[in-house]
Amino acid sequence: MNIEERLIHFAESGNQQKIILANGEQLQGWIMEITDDALLISTGFNDKVGKDYWINFADLSTAQLSYWDSQIQAWQTFIL
Repeated sequence: MNIEERLIHFAESGNQQKIILANGEQLQGWIMEITDDALLISTGFNDKVGKDYWINFADLSTAQLSYWDSQIQAWQTFIL
């Protein structure tokens, strides 16, 4: 499975995704788009103003990925 397929699986896992980049920046929200070399995550919900962030695949290789599993009400680690 290539990285795009793995990221599609990540986007479809849980009802939210969380990405912690190597610099410590944490992005939580929904994967909106996946291209050949990056993904778009949209943050913010309800009354919070969100932002959209493009993250290159190279940055994802050193990031921590997780998704919210609503059945067990906990974040689950996702491995690329």
